Amino acid sequence: DVQLQASGGGLVQAGGSLRLSCAASGFTFDDYAVAWFRQAPGKESEGVACLGSSEGSSLYADFVKGRFTISRDNAKNTVYLQMNSLKPEDTAVYHCAVEFGKCGNGMDYWGKGTQVTVSS
Repeated sequence: DVQLQASGGGLVQAGGSLRLSCAASGFTFDDYAVAWFRQAPGKESEGVACLGSSEGSSLYADFVKGRFTISRDNAKNTVYLQMNSLKPEDTAVYHCAVEFGKCGNGMDYWGKGTQVTVSS
């Protein structure tokens, strides 16, 4: 079975940092692009970042550029999201997802989210 398990969320003050992790299993992780999405209460889900199956091609939403960094460890089947300079508007449930090949083809698998709360 395909599993994507996100962790690392929590409560942090504005200006702080968090590192999210997403452990994957049940498919050939190396063949998939990895992505993070988020959904705040009352809002639609939005893409945060995506990293292609061949590490080096990454995409970021404008609202996180320069603050967040997506990375992957294929040996551990894990994707990370380093979040710095957090703002209250970053508060949301963060989900990881994967899509075959490169970013932009549409997500194939989604994981359960982890809550990130940024206090002002």
